[in-house]
Amino acid sequence: MSVPVIIEPQAKADLRHAVKWWSENRSEEQALRWYDGICDAIDTLANHPQRCGLARENLKSDDELRELHFGLGSRPTHRVIFVIDPDAVRVLAVRHVAQDDGNVGGE
Repeated sequence: MSVPVIIEPQAKADLRHAVKWWSENRSEEQALRWYDGICDAIDTLANHPQRCGLARENLKSDDELRELHFGLGSRPTHRVIFVIDPDAVRVLAVRHVAQDDGNVGGE
């Protein structure tokens, strides 16, 4: 069964920041390719989001935090951190794989 995928404000800001970085440090074309790809990957969470493993931030959260890995090449470069609610999947953050854990979802 398909559920809505809601991208929370922090995750939207994370996406904007990543696109800006790709555009400034790689190319605008690659930034757009990355953005389209990660958006497509996020859309797949509408079906069977539980296929994704627990995020390392899960230990610091009352919610069950999961992560979807994404990258343009053979290795993932980013983690999409989300929770599964009864009626939706909520994307809380998008982080580079080397980025510190930090807080997710206003803990």
